Amino acid sequence: MTKRHLPAIAALLLSACAGGGQDGRGYPSLAKRPIETGPADGAARAPADRAADMLAGEQSPEPALLRQLADLAAQVGNGDALFERAYDETAGRIRVAASAPVSSEQWVAAHVLLGALEQARYQSAMAMASLDTLYAERLNAIALGKATGGIPQIEAQRTAALAIVDAQNDKVDALRAVLKEP
Repeated sequence: MTKRHLPAIAALLLSACAGGGQDGRGYPSLAKRPIETGPADGAARAPADRAADMLAGEQSPEPALLRQLADLAAQVGNGDALFERAYDETAGRIRVAASAPVSSEQWVAAHVLLGALEQARYQSAMAMASLDTLYAERLNAIALGKATGGIPQIEAQRTAALAIVDAQNDKVDALRAVLKEP
């Protein structure tokens, strides 16, 4: 490339930069666009905004939701009773196997009992999962304007159920910890 081509190349490069924006420097405007300000009357609001409004002015949930919550609370309670009964029957026998060698008959029997105990917490865990699903569905329904109220009641049931399921998990984990690992 020769020195006589340099001015032509420089002119070409500068012409590419010349098509700037309204301010002549090529930067986009920082002014709000219509989509960022939304409609002036506030008619079209985001679902999250509607949900926040609904939660702020919390209304009493419908009786069907309260019945569903009562059924799920009963499931958690029944599941906890089953778990506690199974725990009382198996915990001592599992602890006795704590000194048993890995893969011995006593060690295997303790793991079978531990599996049965884990199975006993199924009903409580499934009710907890149903409460989580109900919570998510309810938030979505409120955001879409299809339902009102019920979130504090669902949260209260979820908190109570989670405490029960966590206590069951802690008991199973404590028993698992006493057994030797392969």
